[in-house]
Amino acid sequence: MDLVVEPDIYTPNTDELGNYVDKTPAFYLIKKGLLCPCCSRKDKLYDTAATFTAHTKTKTHQKWLAAINLNKANYYAENIKMQETIQNQRLIIAQLEKEAHAKMRTIDYLTQQLLEKKEALPSSCPNKTVNDLIDFD
Repeated sequence: MDLVVEPDIYTPNTDELGNYVDKTPAFYLIKKGLLCPCCSRKDKLYDTAATFTAHTKTKTHQKWLAAINLNKANYYAENIKMQETIQNQRLIIAQLEKEAHAKMRTIDYLTQQLLEKKEALPSSCPNKTVNDLIDFD
């Protein structure tokens, strides 16, 4: 089984005023290319600094950058909601893991009981199986 490596997703940097600004990342560190979430081209993968820098100068990308600068407060509130969701999901996963562990213990116990019953069968049963004695014809 091969490890699936996905391209990195571009995130703009912030300046000293807290505004999002474009800064081209170091592409020698990016192994599988870079995707930009500005929605101009979802299938476009940028694999060089020159192509990505040209993309950041497009109108669509500039509008996207302006939109995220206008919605900084909304992103903060959304981040808090996502953190709460993640915490709730962790609790749910922990509870499900406990339930799965308890069920596995029950299965192990019942399997052991079944094997003990099978071993305790009389030697007159050649295959160590019991047929249904209620169903006569």
